[in-house]
Amino acid sequence: MFSCCFGKAASPTGGANRANNRGSNLDVSIELLDVENMRLYTYKDLQVATAYFRPENKVGQGGFGSVYKGILKDGSVVAIKVLSADSRQGLREFLNEITVISYIQHENLVKLHGYCVEGDHRILVYGYLKNGSLDQTLLGDGHCSINFTWEVRRKICIGVAKGLAYLHEEVQPHIIHRDIKASNILLDDNFTPKISDFGLAKLFPAHLTHVSTRIAGTQGYLAPEYAIRGQLTRKADIYSFGILLLEIVSGRPNQNRRLPVEEQYLLERVWQLYREGELTRLVDTSVEEDVDVDEACRYLKIGLLCTQSLPKSRPSMSNVMKMLNDDMEFNEKDLSDPGLLSELMTYKTGKNHTSGTSSGSSRKPNDSESYGNTTTSYAAMTFTTITDR
Repeated sequence: MFSCCFGKAASPTGGANRANNRGSNLDVSIELLDVENMRLYTYKDLQVATAYFRPENKVGQGGFGSVYKGILKDGSVVAIKVLSADSRQGLREFLNEITVISYIQHENLVKLHGYCVEGDHRILVYGYLKNGSLDQTLLGDGHCSINFTWEVRRKICIGVAKGLAYLHEEVQPHIIHRDIKASNILLDDNFTPKISDFGLAKLFPAHLTHVSTRIAGTQGYLAPEYAIRGQLTRKADIYSFGILLLEIVSGRPNQNRRLPVEEQYLLERVWQLYREGELTRLVDTSVEEDVDVDEACRYLKIGLLCTQSLPKSRPSMSNVMKMLNDDMEFNEKDLSDPGLLSELMTYKTGKNHTSGTSSGSSRKPNDSESYGNTTTSYAAMTFTTITDR
């Protein structure tokens, strides 16, 4: 058992955020005094490790900032996550990520070696995983040298399920990740998946049925009850895992506006083809030669089970693991309509156009809506929108 405290949240504006960061060094130091197994790096250490953050050492870029490959003085190869001054991941999420992950270790979770808090700099140091994230490799548009055979995909699905089962059921208090998605699943040399980015993670004591919280996550992976009402349980992660499972088997992102309208949303397409008895059409054609088609279709059905509209209809992660390993059967009669993204988008659009004084049905005057690799914020919702791949 442990308690997790947070410092002051960073301002959403760049200049104010930088000023807040400068004024919060002491706050951060105090908050992290009790964190064990975590090394405090100097900014100079990390400059040297990355050859002063040379562009050729950059291996990733996101709304939070940049990730660089680095080599520490002891020869360790690391991934150095540099938070930009106006990052979506503010001081609260920075502290959260360190405190949550510092005391847990599992083969399917990323290992955080340490951090740097110096001047304006907020940096996290992770173990380096050379095979990158699933959104860059399996779901990316660019050339990828990785051969995602069925055995590799099966290993990834089961590994992520193990990591989530550990967070949900073995750790006390339980942990809800809140942002399970392809870009947060990293692969090591042996294609062992590692769940990353715990900035949005929530502690979930066993005696609670749900937590009402600010809505934050990634469009397409959000469970309906969480996206609409802010009710967070472990079943929200299970919904996100179900979407990820469908992506891994099909090799398709959960949303692609370049496809015909009826095929743009992956979950809708899987449900449609399931009802028509044509699930085999969703199995990624690049693995046709070595794929166990029956097993692949079973995985798609498990994905549908994880994405049921009613949270109570979704299985626990430990049972998902058993199903993936074919150690537990499930009755297909239990499958009903999943929580569909298009319905959520329709609901969200309706709420945006509803007048009134409720914070859930009206926008703040300064709220903005933009597309691409950005955050879309509403009075009661925060989404991360992914560009079409």
